[in-house]
Amino acid sequence: MLTPHDELLCHQLPTTFDHVEQSDLRWTERIVMYGFDRSGDINVMTGLARYPNRSVTDAYVMITRRSDTGVPARVVRMSTELNPESGPLGHYSVGPYSYRVEEPLHTVRAVLEPNEQGVSLDLRLRGQFPTYEQTPAFHRSRGRVSEDARRFYQNGELEGWLEIDGERIEIDSSRWWFGRDHSWGIRNGPGGGSLREGEHLQPQEIPDGTLYYMGIFQFDDELVHFAQRETSTGQRWQFEGEILYPLLTGRPAAHIIDVEHDLKFRDELRVISGGTFTVHRADRSTATIEVAPLCDFWPGLAGYLEVNGYASGHWRGTDFIDGFTVDTADLDVVRPVSFLSETLCEVRMSTPEGEKTGHGLVEMVFVGAYPRYGYTGW
Repeated sequence: MLTPHDELLCHQLPTTFDHVEQSDLRWTERIVMYGFDRSGDINVMTGLARYPNRSVTDAYVMITRRSDTGVPARVVRMSTELNPESGPLGHYSVGPYSYRVEEPLHTVRAVLEPNEQGVSLDLRLRGQFPTYEQTPAFHRSRGRVSEDARRFYQNGELEGWLEIDGERIEIDSSRWWFGRDHSWGIRNGPGGGSLREGEHLQPQEIPDGTLYYMGIFQFDDELVHFAQRETSTGQRWQFEGEILYPLLTGRPAAHIIDVEHDLKFRDELRVISGGTFTVHRADRSTATIEVAPLCDFWPGLAGYLEVNGYASGHWRGTDFIDGFTVDTADLDVVRPVSFLSETLCEVRMSTPEGEKTGHGLVEMVFVGAYPRYGYTGW
């Protein structure tokens, strides 16, 4: 079936854009915007996903206050039937939520119109740094494809506002750290915002332990990004890393060839409480980045894991919207969704030339044994 996208000169298969080239129910295309006021008092995660083989598209907004304020996090979730014919190019909507590509690879906008849940927003992200691509993720387990996905990221300047039960919060661009990512393909399980393969399947191979971490650290003159997956013994099995410079400089990206870590973890959760990353650049220079956590957000609450019978990708009809408040200081609430953690940090980078401070994100999945940090079981 023809859709407006078929007007574009960008076909890669001899077919139309109303479907993807395979029937795997986990096939997902997702955008995410995330960031925080550098005080750590408030952070936002919002996004939209399309499941073409499930005829579902859904969206969410999650606004989290610092846990010691006593103000609960607010979550709004929306879902409808995917209609590839609807909307102009680069404009996607689910109920009162819309996402627009205003300038490709540079400016995007997310809007949640006023609704019965009492939460709305209008956020525009303008890229300050170039978009950059993830190392392709392709993995098999027992012969089945467990992951085949691509992604790109971008950090930039945020403008706009949030509104919660009539309280309007204007965005001060000078105080906010903000980024986005756009991913597509088959994802491995619910932690990545995808769905399980199905019932009555032979279980995947389960390692005795695995550590995945990603850092995105922004300074005035550069952005440091890396991600790594390790076995329980610290053996690396996927890695990516680059240094990005502001778009206005026109300076090409540089490469990171290795990252070492010396991390501390909270007593009650496998979430970082501090530590350092040592970054080895392709020019053989080395920098040490010390992280000081400010606040957290938990994608599982917004649909990346099943919460109260809801997960992103579930069919919920053509006009679904709900919302809830949640106390993220309550371990009984957070622990079930802590499989995927997002920790927003102040960071200090030391190099032979001196020190500088910035802000950033540490994303982590940490399960099973990892003797170096004292974990011996699942």
